[in-house]
Amino acid sequence: MKRLKLGMVGGGTGAFIGAVHRIAARIDDRFELVAGALSSNPETAKQSAKELNIKEDRAYTSYTQMVEQESQREDGINAVAIVTPNFLHYPIAKSFLAAGINVICDKPMTCTLEEALSLHEIAQQSGCIFVLTHNYSAYPLVRQAKQLVTDGALGPLRLVQVEYVQDWLSTATELEGNKQAEWRSDPKRNGPGGCLGDIATHAFNLASFISGLKLNQVSADLNTFVEGRKLDDNVNAMLRFEKNVKGMLWSSQVAPGNENGLRIRIYGEKAGIEWAQENPNQLLFSPLGGAKQIITRAGAAYTGAPHLVRTPGGHPEGYLEGFANIYYEAADLILAQLAGENTMQLQQASLLPGTQEGVEGLRFIEAVITSSEQDGKWIAMEPVNE
Repeated sequence: MKRLKLGMVGGGTGAFIGAVHRIAARIDDRFELVAGALSSNPETAKQSAKELNIKEDRAYTSYTQMVEQESQREDGINAVAIVTPNFLHYPIAKSFLAAGINVICDKPMTCTLEEALSLHEIAQQSGCIFVLTHNYSAYPLVRQAKQLVTDGALGPLRLVQVEYVQDWLSTATELEGNKQAEWRSDPKRNGPGGCLGDIATHAFNLASFISGLKLNQVSADLNTFVEGRKLDDNVNAMLRFEKNVKGMLWSSQVAPGNENGLRIRIYGEKAGIEWAQENPNQLLFSPLGGAKQIITRAGAAYTGAPHLVRTPGGHPEGYLEGFANIYYEAADLILAQLAGENTMQLQQASLLPGTQEGVEGLRFIEAVITSSEQDGKWIAMEPVNE
């Protein structure tokens, strides 16, 4: 199969998430990185492109230059990956969508709810594919967990408990030369939510994805424990989902001893499930009154899609492969688009996160901030118009 042509904005020398996207896009050999505006610094952009073997005439020094030239080329890119700090997601995505170029964007989708609603409408009107890389939703056993809930194996749901905790911001790392901490602690570049926007949105998305439930109300308490920090570094929230399902979410980046502790537990009348990102190849299924079962990735009880699993059972897969599954399914949509199929309908029918999930994430951020500012008042989550 001919590789799809991928461009990238951001992700140059020293950037963490850009390298993750590039590796994930190549795991299944369905994309080739051919163009990039890899840094806002022209010299860094050129040097980064050279290191990645991007030809000089497609090594751009601004995303506007990249949009203009790639949209006019006969061999122009099929999609662009946006891996910049959050404040640039909206203008970059808007420009590429307006030029008819598909977008694969890191989360959160935008900095503000107003931008998210605008981008949702722009994407729908453009007819382009828009994929938001909530990569945890593409882990094989997360998909298995969702299927168990959908099939009724847990019975009517009652409780959703989710947490995402880290310790890397337990001190003022942003003042010590750490680029990743620096922009994530800056409201102008990161948006109004610190830990909230960075990782709590992942936890919220995972809870919504597996449960299949819409969040109706949230009551929250935001904290900033590190003195002088401009954004939150700890989130506690109580959740009220539809169908009278209750939940709790804890997210922190100041919890010593935690590296990347994303964990979810969901309980229904008949059974419960538990999954943890740091041990992603096992899903615990606990039927009421029965023995706890361990479902393994690629094991006998795994019933997920074959493309989600690349290695035999017992050979671990994880973070990079979760991202790769997003790119694999995005490639399917782009190929369908090139074949003339209705990709808007296909994307809505797929499990890939898009602008709707992006808007829901920004609504969650806004609701949590509003609730915390009002001493934990219950705040309603407005539905997203599809």
